[in-house]
Amino acid sequence: MTLDLFPSRTVALYMGRMFLVRTFAVLAMLVLILQALDLLSESGHILAHPGNGEPQVWHYLTLRIPEIIAQFLPFSVLLGTIITLSTLNQNSEIIALKASGLSAHQVLAPLLIASLGVAVISFTFNDRVVSRATATLDAWQKVDYGPIPVDRGDRTNIWVRDGDDLIQVERVSGTGDRAKLTGVTLFDRTNGSLVQIITGQTGVRDGAGWRISPATRFDVARGNLTKLPSIVIGQGVRPDQFTLSTIDAGGLSFGALRSAIGDLGAGGRPTKALEGAMWHKLSAPLSSVLMPLLGAVAAFGLARSGKLFVRAVIGMMLGFLYFVADNFALAMGNIGAYPPILAAWAPFLLFLMIGEAVLIRTEE
Repeated sequence: MTLDLFPSRTVALYMGRMFLVRTFAVLAMLVLILQALDLLSESGHILAHPGNGEPQVWHYLTLRIPEIIAQFLPFSVLLGTIITLSTLNQNSEIIALKASGLSAHQVLAPLLIASLGVAVISFTFNDRVVSRATATLDAWQKVDYGPIPVDRGDRTNIWVRDGDDLIQVERVSGTGDRAKLTGVTLFDRTNGSLVQIITGQTGVRDGAGWRISPATRFDVARGNLTKLPSIVIGQGVRPDQFTLSTIDAGGLSFGALRSAIGDLGAGGRPTKALEGAMWHKLSAPLSSVLMPLLGAVAAFGLARSGKLFVRAVIGMMLGFLYFVADNFALAMGNIGAYPPILAAWAPFLLFLMIGEAVLIRTEE
């Protein structure tokens, strides 16, 4: 019987329910406190825009709370694990389970299965709710909490490098060869020195370049300004260099981000940082499964030995170290120092082995 994963269905449901209640209670407390602190700093900016009032503040809350939930859910799982196991240990329930012949992994099995369910919920919530809330909040903050313009898929304030030259476009509409540029400025440079500035109101695809019209050309050396009916610039500049210049990984779902990475890769654009963010959308929710292992140090050992608090602190330290390592690896992946898969999954695998090692050592 001790070879079964759950020798007692009653005990498994009891521990799983106890763990989930404490996890979401901690999450609710953290969200309440952190959102209150965040609102203290942002409410002034929201109300500073003419016409904004209480409805806009509540709208901000609906957009910001999902981000806080996604960020602190794994930490809440860690605290929920430590509180649950410490309570069971203090009431000698862990001792009773061990005395019945259960191994440490069987004791933790209900928490691991429950945390796996939390990870699935977390991924779905992040993919369906958090990504949309993040994209909307970013767009709202860019206009200083004013009316958000209708999103027609346009891109604004795009910079593209063409050799030594720089092309700045105020707005890009459409995709592919049908892309239309508005407010085009070409900074023609030779050996790092500015030679001429060409500006145009609109630009359309013309062969391998872009025809802008009407245009003006300013010769920096002579100081002459020449008006032209049209001129072709940016030979070899592809449409995707304008339409895919700015991609916010946090504002895209897993599928949308994967599609954007495919488009960038097809155009020969660097995608390492975005690939790391894509894989992190999987590893971040799955980190909830690690928390029962890292917090298991609080479960085993005699409560009357006076070291229960110390073991709980050790469990929290292991969890904090995981979050630090995860953020560090993701940052190294963003600058290209780590491969994308390594940046997203290395901390998870490392602390999975650490958690198993601590669990085996504690059981002995």
